[in-house]
Amino acid sequence: MTDNVENLVLEHLRALRGGQDRIEKGMELIRLRISSLEEHVSGLRKDVALLHSDLAVTHVRLDHNEDRLQRIEKRLELRDMA
Repeated sequence: MTDNVENLVLEHLRALRGGQDRIEKGMELIRLRISSLEEHVSGLRKDVALLHSDLAVTHVRLDHNEDRLQRIEKRLELRDMA
């Protein structure tokens, strides 16, 4: 009977070890996927920052063009003086 108990305990320990191995493999896959997601999010943040920069440059150019247009209108007296 002692042999049966020892075999049963060993069988349970093997099953537990196998389950733990599967969990560890799954966790490694999850770690890899999270790392990949973090890299993608970092890239997206850089892209958004560049878009903000481009937008700021566009605003500056529009402001400059608006000032130029106002000066031209004033010189040609096309603008209301109100």
